[in-house]
Amino acid sequence: MSRDAPIHSWPGSYYINSEKRWEGGTLCLTRTTVRFISSHSKGCIASFRLSRIVEIKTETSSFIFSTLTVLEEGNVKHWFGSLKPHRAAVFNVLEHFWRERLLSPTSEARGAECQPSKGRELINLVAGAQRRLEDTGIVLGHQGEQFDNMMQGLENIDSDLGVADKLLSELESPSWWPFGKLPWKSQQEAKAEDAAKAAAALSAAKDSSRSKVIASIPAVLSKGGDSDLKPGCLLVLVSSLEARDTNCHLIHRFERNEIDEIRVHSPYEIAVRQRFIGKPDVCYRFLSAKMPDALCVLEMQYRKKMELTSEYAAFRATPLSSPSDKEGPHWKEAGLTQGCQDTELPVEVPAGELSQLQVQVLQPSVSQAEAQELKQMLMQLKNLALEAETELERQDEVLDVLTSSTDRATMHIGKHTCRMKRLL
Repeated sequence: MSRDAPIHSWPGSYYINSEKRWEGGTLCLTRTTVRFISSHSKGCIASFRLSRIVEIKTETSSFIFSTLTVLEEGNVKHWFGSLKPHRAAVFNVLEHFWRERLLSPTSEARGAECQPSKGRELINLVAGAQRRLEDTGIVLGHQGEQFDNMMQGLENIDSDLGVADKLLSELESPSWWPFGKLPWKSQQEAKAEDAAKAAAALSAAKDSSRSKVIASIPAVLSKGGDSDLKPGCLLVLVSSLEARDTNCHLIHRFERNEIDEIRVHSPYEIAVRQRFIGKPDVCYRFLSAKMPDALCVLEMQYRKKMELTSEYAAFRATPLSSPSDKEGPHWKEAGLTQGCQDTELPVEVPAGELSQLQVQVLQPSVSQAEAQELKQMLMQLKNLALEAETELERQDEVLDVLTSSTDRATMHIGKHTCRMKRLL
């Protein structure tokens, strides 16, 4: 499998300055590079790293032709035209990945290297904590089911007490009673109003507990296909997924129980779908350089609804390597100096002048790959903790309702007993 599995690609044309002509082909965005593949020769006629980009602009050529230009270090300008579906969608995606690359230039793995013991110990500790939290979640789930069964039993008791109250009222006041509305009926209406207010407060508390944000990542999103990709963000909440614009205004909310499918096209692109009967499905595509941070949470929340595509298998089969390996022959021709800019080099110290403590300081305690793994595991821990907190809050509310319902049922049973004694 090729190391250059594209994150996204668009048909278009590239202006070859030396030959003063346009060449048709495909513009490809990979993890760290931008390439243009000719449709005639099937070869790469332009390739440059995201880290070497200085500016991305939308311009117009001398022939009043809408183009996308990329300025590379060394004042090298690349012209792309006839981009499909349209220039704005390509610009939004390229700019997103370029800016994220600038914000976190060392976020990618640096290749195979020996794993320090401290990093592995941290990973093992977090993994153990995650297992314990998962066991706690299972216990909380069983406890919640028991509470729900108790609530159902109390509702049945309350229903039976309501029937008994109606029958006692009929016995106490026949239909021929001449004095209008009976006093205990007004009391029943007041009780019904109090119960409605309590139910409204309970639902509001549940909504506030479910609106906690687990992860928020910048993304380029579109409804349906990829013809209208716009910048925005993806919010992963305890009970839903939200698509928002750059001003954080809500575009669409997918409730957790309403999501039918999450298709993972690559570690950087997903499609969320909600199916309907009798009307079109609602589907949103999200493309983000930070998507791996959200995927580790989505895998836990929507494990049964996630579907991995063949494009995702290409990325799984090609693990990240060092930046110099990803560029290929074109990158090697540029020399070693640029590759060294993205790689941390140890400080040269004359032999014999390093103490044992200094040697230990120079050695990294946690590698970049371990740090990324720890970050994803901590996101999963955060998700588990928030779900456990939400379940505990729900059970606290259920306990309050159980307490009040039990007290009310006890009081009603006592009143009904006194009324039956008076009838006897």
